[in-house]
Amino acid sequence: MTRGRFITLEGGEGAGKTTQIRLLADALVKWEKRVVVTREPGGSPGAEEIRGLLVAGETGRWGPVTEALLHTAARRDHLERTVWPALEAGHWVICDRFFDSTMAYQGYGLGLGRELVATLQTAALGDFRPDLTLILDLPVEDGLARAAARRGGEDRYERMDVAFHHRLREGFLDIAAREPERCAVVDAGHPVEAVQAAILDHVTRRLGAS
Repeated sequence: MTRGRFITLEGGEGAGKTTQIRLLADALVKWEKRVVVTREPGGSPGAEEIRGLLVAGETGRWGPVTEALLHTAARRDHLERTVWPALEAGHWVICDRFFDSTMAYQGYGLGLGRELVATLQTAALGDFRPDLTLILDLPVEDGLARAAARRGGEDRYERMDVAFHHRLREGFLDIAAREPERCAVVDAGHPVEAVQAAILDHVTRRLGAS
């Protein structure tokens, strides 16, 4: 059986990942792919429990190292119980956030730096990487306005200061620049249909999905 493909969508708050993941999944199903949609933190029963600890509460609830460790523990469980079995079964897995978010949020946004976060990722992932990472890029103020309108800002990351979100955006763009063979930056400021078209173009050209 042919191994499936692993696609991750990344970006700051309010970038529109949820909508684009749904549209991508619909397109892949039309192209006769078997699709699993998942998310991080979360995606498995144990990882969903850890998610509750990470996204709720005060913004300073955890120190940066503790946060990174919690995300990494959730990721390992998610991989073992959801992602790797689905890929082995030939499914195309679409994940809302993955290890680039830990690098961007904790490494860049909270100032841990790349080295510590990379060490944690190696422990959890080994040499496993997504086949394609789509980074939805949007000016910080626009993304926070979208997020506030959508959910009222209950996610503790949304409530962090604007300087954090600027470091976060810079982090994602730096990640993309370091790994252009894996990452593609998509301008999320365009209408939904245009963003979808850009995503499908990357998926078809890089992974031959259609």
